[in-house]
Amino acid sequence: MIPAKIDSISITPKREKGVESILDWFDQHKQAFYTLGWSYLRNQNQVIELFYRSIIKVHKELPRFKSESSFETWVTSIFIHTCRELSVNRSLQVSEESESCPVLFKALDQLKDDEKEAMALTYVKGISQEETAHLLQISAEKLKELLFSGIQSLRKEMGYGLHIGGCKEYQKDYIDYLERTLERSKKIEFEIHIYHCQDCQEDLATFQDVMLTMVNLTERIEDFHVPSDFMENVKAKLAEKEKNRQLKIRKRIRLGMVLAGVFALLMGIEIFTGAFKSLYYTMTEENQELRAFLQQGLGERLNLEAERNGVKIKIKSAILDVFQTLVFYEIEDTDQDNQYVMNIDEGVSVENQYEIMNGSANPRYYPPDLKSEVNIKGKNVYQGKISLPPISKDKGTIKLKITKLLKLIHDPSNRNRLRVSDNMEYKTGEWNFEVPVTKQRSVKYALDGEKEVEGIPVRFDKLTIAPTATILQYSIKNDQMKKRIDALSFDNLVVNNKKMKPDLYGGSFLNPLQDMNWSTFQINFGPIFGEEPKEVSVQLQSINLTIEDKKTIELDAAKKYPQTFEYAGSTISIDKLEVGVSTNMVISNLEVKNRAYESLQFDIIGENEEHPDSIEMESEGVLVDKNGVVYDMNVTPFSYEEIEQPRYFVTVQRMKLQNNNTGKKMIPKWMEIDGYNTTKYLDDVVKISLE
Repeated sequence: MIPAKIDSISITPKREKGVESILDWFDQHKQAFYTLGWSYLRNQNQVIELFYRSIIKVHKELPRFKSESSFETWVTSIFIHTCRELSVNRSLQVSEESESCPVLFKALDQLKDDEKEAMALTYVKGISQEETAHLLQISAEKLKELLFSGIQSLRKEMGYGLHIGGCKEYQKDYIDYLERTLERSKKIEFEIHIYHCQDCQEDLATFQDVMLTMVNLTERIEDFHVPSDFMENVKAKLAEKEKNRQLKIRKRIRLGMVLAGVFALLMGIEIFTGAFKSLYYTMTEENQELRAFLQQGLGERLNLEAERNGVKIKIKSAILDVFQTLVFYEIEDTDQDNQYVMNIDEGVSVENQYEIMNGSANPRYYPPDLKSEVNIKGKNVYQGKISLPPISKDKGTIKLKITKLLKLIHDPSNRNRLRVSDNMEYKTGEWNFEVPVTKQRSVKYALDGEKEVEGIPVRFDKLTIAPTATILQYSIKNDQMKKRIDALSFDNLVVNNKKMKPDLYGGSFLNPLQDMNWSTFQINFGPIFGEEPKEVSVQLQSINLTIEDKKTIELDAAKKYPQTFEYAGSTISIDKLEVGVSTNMVISNLEVKNRAYESLQFDIIGENEEHPDSIEMESEGVLVDKNGVVYDMNVTPFSYEEIEQPRYFVTVQRMKLQNNNTGKKMIPKWMEIDGYNTTKYLDDVVKISLE
């Protein structure tokens, strides 16, 4: 019923033969890979590009090939990755060639990407389920789920409907039964059930029809021959690449000779200028952030390396100032196609921390850079940075020890998106470095600026320009009883017409000694190099306010609930009040349009004005954007960063009240509301003078 599986061929081209031997190998296996390529693509030129890129990648990765799997399986994995890259980038419009492509490929186009891959490898290329699962890096059970759902989807397209009515507990055995791989005891049980279940008979019959259709289409694909000039076109593309490579080599040799002469001249007359340094690092450093530091002379290349368990870590450079030690690193998996990131909270330590570092400073948090082009395109290399506390001296050597690395994966729904692995996979080992650092100069400027925000004074005190960050210190005078600012956020800081965005993780509270009426904070912005500030301004973004608005609500457990009351222009419902060993109480307000408050501040008081010993609270809420569009986080998928001026409204609060020590029931008598929290968005621009 199902086509016989193709045995993997373990023939490895010799490395010294170069690209030609790999081209010959692809020529021998072109029919199977040509068909697989058309499962992803619909254009002859794209399939030529697919073969060309795959041959180049196989040649490049050949030194890493391990004999644990067959050569064909290893090549197929590279071929599939290349298929994915090209299929993501191809035009959405269907070409003329795709209109005349076999029916099988049009059928596969109806499936989701993961279903399509599973079906193509299993039924079109004809490899075993075990190898398919290995190639797709999924479990055997997950592969069977994809094959089943793929056939189900095709069945719907063929007019059978998505589900006839078979018993779910037996549907998982359909494929193994029809392929005659179901173990005997399960086969007997399955056939007994099918004999007595009319729904399963009909369900299995239509499922079998779709599988037979797949088989027929697959057999007909044998007539889908590779064009006679196909491999010649691939070979011509490879020859063109080699020609261009040789030209580049010759150009580099000539350029190297010129640069060597210029370098010698510059050094000979001692004018190694900043312009030359900028050009040099532009050509030799791909990390743009690190490049900017090196071009400004704020650090030096270190390139310290340590390799353990097939993973090489390189410390590229370290930039030290009074706020932090910024360490730039690169991690390369030399055995497999994995990407790893350092996690400052686990697996990263400084062995001489108490001897050398400032104990009062906290390291900054930098999330993994999952959007940079170099990390998205990389299969086995990740470039990142971590922040360590600054050292207490002007110079020193940091003994950095790495024992654990966090694994990243490409999101299956979007292969151009990186994320942390679902089960938090780690790579362990021990990588040790001695990192020399020199503290760079920072400059502080006193500011003279003040503005009232919602009637509350906000004062701008100091601007510090350090190599790794620009820090704004400000204070808020919360001496009013009815209103206070809990948090102030900024849209940008502008220094000499250069705009910088705030660091989302770089704000902190300072404890002032001189004036206890003011609360002092600092917020970090991006670095600004070589600037003496003359004009400074900040644009405010939003404030979180606490509004005092007291109200007491009398509670009576004997009443029937829900009961409602009015507060801050809204109608609030007490949905439940049940007294027991644990007293359960639920309040809600699902109406968020024009609602003044986002969350309430309240307390529950019992008999004799007693408070519960413990309160367990759960809440539900929704996000609302600037235009009043509501986003239910449990229902609607969305990206928080893409919501304009989001506000989070609590809609339901569930409480469990207990008197743990006395053993007495907690009987609520009053709900005392102290006030509420709300967010207001601003667009004020404040110009600040320098003293």
